[in-house]
Amino acid sequence: MELPEFTDYLRLERHYAEHTITAYCADLGSFFEFYADYSGGSDPDKAVYGEIRAWIVSLVDSGLSTVSVNRKVSSLKAYYKFLLKVGVIEVHPLAGHRALKVAKKAQLPFSEQEVREVLDELDFPEGFSGMRDRLIITLFYVAGLRRSELIGLRCADVDLEVGELRVLGKRNKERLVPLLEGSVSLLRTYLKARRSVLQEDSDDWLFLRDNGLKLYDSFVYRLINTYFSKVSVKAKKSPHILRHSFATHLLNNGADLNSVKELLGHSSLASTQVYTHNNLAELRKQFARHPRNNQES
Repeated sequence: MELPEFTDYLRLERHYAEHTITAYCADLGSFFEFYADYSGGSDPDKAVYGEIRAWIVSLVDSGLSTVSVNRKVSSLKAYYKFLLKVGVIEVHPLAGHRALKVAKKAQLPFSEQEVREVLDELDFPEGFSGMRDRLIITLFYVAGLRRSELIGLRCADVDLEVGELRVLGKRNKERLVPLLEGSVSLLRTYLKARRSVLQEDSDDWLFLRDNGLKLYDSFVYRLINTYFSKVSVKAKKSPHILRHSFATHLLNNGADLNSVKELLGHSSLASTQVYTHNNLAELRKQFARHPRNNQES
């Protein structure tokens, strides 16, 4: 089976993003190389579970994190699922495989105070870059965007009159996100400044680098990390933590779970419920008001 057929399947039928497809291909390449050395075979489509398990063991022994190992195996499972679908194989070699257990790490959201310090108290650079940086942080926090969603925004996705953003999420699922008045004002100012960096190949991307070209993943990650490192000592400071903060702060301030689910673009309520544990601190504060709190009972 030629790999291009699989990538076409991911792109055209599964609607995977290009960076996801690239990651899948890299994971498959890792296994294909191992398979050729380990079994001496040239056709990984014929691999059996014992050979794949040997690859998994080698990944663990190399010091790769459990999360990374599971991701690579997930890519391979998708590949064999495709081969089964098109009739190249009759038995899925990973059908009975169970993912390695991952120790859950709590990802703490930024506090409302930390977000406020970044947006209201830090000095941003003058001109276009400062306006862009402030707007990126603002949209992550007030619209709950994923990093890929923000990078993929086009000018046509912004409706300043209505005050909403059209967002293309996972699996090309589209949603409309309302914007706060302050965000609309920032967008108006930014769009005027954006003209100063436009190039012939800038296309219609909403957010541009100083050279007029489209943003990329690590650029956005570094941007968030740089600004929040000035106000927060949390271990992880990333775009996802800002999205995490968006959901947590909405729930803490009384938003219902279903509404947050829609704003985040989640397909199931279970995905949104992971944020509810962050309400415990708020619940404890409210529980402290119980009339029996300071009495023996």
